[in-house]
Amino acid sequence: MPNLQTSISNLKSKYWPLTKPLQTGLLLATGLAGYMSARCPVFNMGTVLSVAGSLFLAISGSTTVNMWYDRDIDARMNRTCWRPLPTRKITPREALILGLALSALGVGWALAMDWLYGLIVFAGLYFDVAIYTIWLKRRSAWSIVCGGISGGMPVLAGRALGVGYIDWVGATLALAILLWIPTHILTFAMKYHADYQKANIPTFPSHYGFRATRLTIAISSVLAAIAMAAAAYGIGMAWGYLRLIGVLSVGMLSLAIAISVRPSERVNFGLFKYASLFMLSAMLMIVLDVL
Repeated sequence: MPNLQTSISNLKSKYWPLTKPLQTGLLLATGLAGYMSARCPVFNMGTVLSVAGSLFLAISGSTTVNMWYDRDIDARMNRTCWRPLPTRKITPREALILGLALSALGVGWALAMDWLYGLIVFAGLYFDVAIYTIWLKRRSAWSIVCGGISGGMPVLAGRALGVGYIDWVGATLALAILLWIPTHILTFAMKYHADYQKANIPTFPSHYGFRATRLTIAISSVLAAIAMAAAAYGIGMAWGYLRLIGVLSVGMLSLAIAISVRPSERVNFGLFKYASLFMLSAMLMIVLDVL
């Protein structure tokens, strides 16, 4: 029993943080919602579980590989210096092997389920690791676009698996995620501006200033809400849920105006939290609508 408790403790402290559980959980929720927007989970529970398993492995794998590659950056930033690699709780070799293994298992599982689904899952992993993290993150503030593309792949993959092809609804859901990503990344870039400068990472605030960054966040947040509402309409969501998405969108618009007119760190982070809640709530409504 003590050995089991020690193993669980090591898993939680050393390896679990490598997967960024909150981020992985949100992306996993979008993938499941994408599939359930086309197929009722009650009659396809085996596939739902396979979607959850394959996406969890692929997303966790890509995140772990990213942490392996960015370990030097993480060590310089106060926000990330506590992570397992900078604190040497695990070795870079362990992290790389784990990340590659999780990625291979996730993509392999996805391909075994359906070739199109698997290709989209692989595309998300490739954009996240190769294009965003390795190629662009240290070179361009616009790397967030590729980060947004990879973030939209789980919902697109889930939808494509459900309908058998890539349709405009799936593409619009992915676009909503792409437009939501700046709210997440740029808010952090402003809040931890000094950290990113210390790590020599190009960001929107450092290149274009805080005012332009706030305006970008405001516009992208509103466009994300519009894209999500359009996708919900295309799915055929019940009128009650559509109205609720409309109400939540008004809240997003209000915060977007506030961040532009009367900017403050509290409003910035409030929009970040609200945008995440909006996206999670929209995905939950998609699931509830088909049950």
